[in-house]
Order: sequence, then structure tokens, then C-alpha cells
Amino acid sequence: MTNQTPATVSLKQHRQAFPGLADKAYFNFGGQGTMPKAALDAIYQAYEFLQAKGPFSRQVNDWIEQECQLLRRAIASELRTSPATITLTDSVTTGCNIVLWGIQWQAGDHILITDCEHPGIIAAVKEVARRFNLRVSTCPIMATLNRGNPSVVIEQHLQPNTRLVVLSHVLWNSGQLLPLPDIIQACRTFKSERPIQILVDAAQSVGQLPLNLSELAVDFYAFTGHKWLCGPAGVGGLYVHPHALEELNPTFIGWRSITMDGAGMPTGWQPDGRRFEVATTAYPQYAGLRQAIATHQAWGTPEERYTKICYNSEYLWQGLYLLPQIECLRSLPPESGLVSFRLTTNEILHPRLAQALEQQGFFVRTLKNPDCIRACVHYLTLPSEMDQLIKVLGSL
Repeated sequence: MTNQTPATVSLKQHRQAFPGLADKAYFNFGGQGTMPKAALDAIYQAYEFLQAKGPFSRQVNDWIEQECQLLRRAIASELRTSPATITLTDSVTTGCNIVLWGIQWQAGDHILITDCEHPGIIAAVKEVARRFNLRVSTCPIMATLNRGNPSVVIEQHLQPNTRLVVLSHVLWNSGQLLPLPDIIQACRTFKSERPIQILVDAAQSVGQLPLNLSELAVDFYAFTGHKWLCGPAGVGGLYVHPHALEELNPTFIGWRSITMDGAGMPTGWQPDGRRFEVATTAYPQYAGLRQAIATHQAWGTPEERYTKICYNSEYLWQGLYLLPQIECLRSLPPESGLVSFRLTTNEILHPRLAQALEQQGFFVRTLKNPDCIRACVHYLTLPSEMDQLIKVLGSL
């Protein structure tokens, strides 16, 4: 088992900054994280500031511009990229839609998507394909859960007219970490009619994995702040590689998207990721996400946090693996904090079990495809909480 990082010495003290962890064993970080008090305070103070200064005033406008810049910098520091590559959005789905509707499609273009994507992304791909007369095919990544090479499977399903590959970095149902650098390399070297671009659903990777998007060279990376970053719901982002920026057209357009002359008339697009932002949003939430990121960074580096997440994931997986009535989806410990499992008996339905667990203070979620229960461990999760969950499941 991986050794714990030195930063875990102060973990119990650090957890006190997260009031939502005080009275429950929380295993739903893959759905929504528990916000630190600093983030809650920042949001409340921001709303107070807006009312005190006049919510539509010159001073507030300057504050809004500053908050947008500060959040882009905070996100960029976490993802190791330039703030200019970051578009502020409200969700992963919005980020993916910016890309899907912004590409200059031609009839007959091919989109390759995996069989492990979120329903919202699948629906968006299908509608884009219907509107622009595109072809869509699905590659069987789920079959590589415990054997096989996902990058090889994806390469086998590329076609000469493939324009875009849509996939998740960490699969939301099984916790499998896809070898994204290998997949990118396979797409770059494939002999196609035009360069193949990659759109990544990063809902389960940002806040978990140590990332360096400047080196990764992925085209589009859509993420949210309310899951593993433990920020407020309604704030997310989209990374667009500089070489892909000019090829992507804004679909929804507003005053944040454009530059203006002295008379206030549009003169062109913003020169960076701001061109995909639209208009007024809940700016105090920006202060909340920025404080959430700062709270995590105060505990440890992305590498330290990921090491602890993997330690916890292996700890929980090992405990569940030994239970005769539990079958883990992964035959080896996941490379992420998502641990999915199913009951080997049909006497108890998964939704009923999840409901019973929540009544006892254990928060997990059920999935339909595959039919299982998902428990998410963060670096914040305590061994005692995992022990208790294992004990309860062992008593079934």
C-alpha cells in the first residue's frame, strides 16, 4: 500500500475547515464536494460587498473584473497552464457544449465517443450530429475495465474522417483512469483527413489528478469546481489549447465575449478564453471556488493530495474486496478516488441499500450503467470512516 504523505499529520485539523464533514461519513465527492468554511464565508462576504457598494456600480464592476482574473489565475495554478487558456463556465456540460457547437463541422464528419460517457454529453453529441449530419460511433472502453489497453481500443475505432474524440479522463462510473497522453498520441499520429481533436470530460479528474495541461497538449478540457475541488455549484471552466482557439467559434455571445470601441460597439472577439464567456453570472461564487482551491493547496500539492486519494482508494477497495457479499468493479485498486462495487446477492436492491446507508450517516450513490454503488474517497477521508462503511456492509 502506498505510504501516506507527511501532510496527513494535520489532516484532522484540516478537516475542521469543512463543516459538512463534521457529522457524516461523506463518500459523494464525485457528485458534489463539501465546501470549506472559507469558501462559504467568501461567498457571503461578496454578496454583502455588492449590496453595500451598490450591485451595479463602477466600484463593483472593477471588483467583478478583478474576481474573474483572480479565479482564472487560481484555476491555472491548479492545472498548470496559462490563465489565458481558461474560460469560466457554470459546468462541465456547458464546457463540452461550447466545443461541440463551436467546431466548424462538415457533413459526414465522424465523432468517436466511448461507452462510459455521461448521459448529458451523449445527448449533446447526438443532437450536434443530427443538426450537422455527422456520423457518431461508440468504442467499448468498459471492456478494458480490468484488461486491455484503452488507447489501443480507441485507435482501432478511429476513421479517416474522424474529427473529434470525446472521452472522460477518469470514468465516472468505474473510476478507471484513461491513459490520456497515449490516447492523444494515437490521435495525433493516425492518418486522417484532418487533425483529430480531443474533447475531455474532466468532471472526475480536476481536483483529483495532478495535472499539467500545458504539457499534456489536449485540445479541450472541460471541468467543474463543485466536485473534487469542493467549490460552489455553478462554477466550472473550459481549457482550450492555444492552437485550437482560433478554430473554435463562439455559439452563445455576449458582452463578456467581445472587445468594444470607445462608443461601446463590438470590434471583435476577446483574444483568449474569455471569448466563450457570455454575460452576467453569480460572481460571488467565483470567490467561493477561489477560496476552495486555496484551502486544498494549503494542505498539500496536487501530487500529495493525489497520493493520499490513491492510498484511501486502495484502503477502501481492499476492505470491500474481502467481503463475500461485495464484488468490486475493478479487479485492482482504482487509480482514482472512485470505488464502485455491487452486491452479489439480489436480496437487496442497490438504491434501497444506498438509502439505508444514508440514514446511518454514510453518503454514497447508485449508478444504473453499470448497476452498482459508488463510494468516493478524497484526501480528506479518514480511515475510520472507511472502516465503518466496510463494517456496515460486512454486516449485510
